[in-house]
Amino acid sequence: MYKAGKIPHQSEQLPTGSIIIYTNLEEQARKTVLYAQVSSYDQKEELKRQVQRLRDFSAEQGLSIAQEITEVGSALNGKRKKLLRILKDNSITILIVEHRDRLTHVGFEYLEASLQATNRKILVINDTECKDDLVQDMSDIFTLFCAHLHGKRSVKLRAKKALKACQT
Repeated sequence: MYKAGKIPHQSEQLPTGSIIIYTNLEEQARKTVLYAQVSSYDQKEELKRQVQRLRDFSAEQGLSIAQEITEVGSALNGKRKKLLRILKDNSITILIVEHRDRLTHVGFEYLEASLQATNRKILVINDTECKDDLVQDMSDIFTLFCAHLHGKRSVKLRAKKALKACQT
């Protein structure tokens, strides 16, 4: 394998014939965390399914998972304790989520850039959202506005009612 150049790491052969393989210790020290989130307690079953999809993805990619973290709370809430703990922990280098909105509805790019500045990254396993969907963007902004205007309780219900009223 050494002579054929098939060793994936940097290596060298000593005059005695021994082959030394240098592995990237930084890569070995990576700590990968799965993060699953739902907005309300009545979505507990969806939370379990979400965690299983994250596990399946990690297994397919050959990633070793250090921790699985689940949280119930709105993605509009900036005070989710478990997510804040993950973001503050510099030993966590890879954060895996199912959808971008599991972390935040607005400002995902800022969060991603901030983590990249500290050599960490977010893996989104299902990034199928339509990037130029103006209706979804407006809905997210409207929901955020309602959250600030009416408080954080039942914002989703109020936003749905308001959108329904706008449609009629």
